[in-house]
Formats: sequence, C-alpha cells, structure tokens
Amino acid sequence: MRKNTSGFTLVEIMIVVAIIALLAAIAIPNLLRAKMSSNDSVAKATVRSLSTAAESYATANNGNYPTDITSLTSATPSFISQAYCASTISGYVYDCTMAGTGYTFAATPVTVGSTGTTTYTVTTGGVMTP
Repeated sequence: MRKNTSGFTLVEIMIVVAIIALLAAIAIPNLLRAKMSSNDSVAKATVRSLSTAAESYATANNGNYPTDITSLTSATPSFISQAYCASTISGYVYDCTMAGTGYTFAATPVTVGSTGTTTYTVTTGGVMTP
C-alpha cells in the first residue's frame, strides 16, 4: 500500500520553473525598453531646461548669453539648480558650449541602443534637433 504523501513532484516543479523563465523572457526586454525611453525623456527635458535657463539669463542681461554653466547656477536666484555640463546622468552625457552670443547644449547616449536612442541638441533660440 502506498501512503498519502504531500509535496510537489519533480515534473510539477520543472513546469513552474519553465513558466517563470518564460515570463522573465517576456518582461525583461520590455523593462529595458521602458528604461531607455525614460532616459530619452530625461535627456530631452534636461536640454530644454538648460536652453530655458540660458534664454532667461539673456533676457536678464541685455541679450548677452552666459559664457559658462556657473553663470546659470551661481546667480541669485539661480537660473538652473544643477550644473549638467560635462556630467553623465541617466545614461546620457551632457556637453555644453556657451559664448556671449549663443549656446549649444547636447545630450548624447553613453551607449546607443542600450542607455538611449537619440542625441538631442538645442541651439540658441531654443531650437531642438533630435
């Protein structure tokens, strides 16, 4: 006679593991795409914020644009709270070129297709090119 034992059989455990692996295979690429999309949105918003800060600076200084990032961060009140130039944030590297006559702000993905998809550039007047 066979006793009534409780527990899972090896086949049942293997089926559960296979289902979990299948769900992970579906979910992980979607999560990575969502993260990359989020990084793109942050980069786009950041270069727009830098552009807005530079335009506000020019308005307050008789049409003269800032010559460096400290002109925007050290003013009272500051035009922008963080110096993004030459830093890496959310998978993008930020490059800033500023002169008294204009500016160019660029956000370039660290690894195209992994941390971001597009290089975003804003030039004098707030014109963004993806």
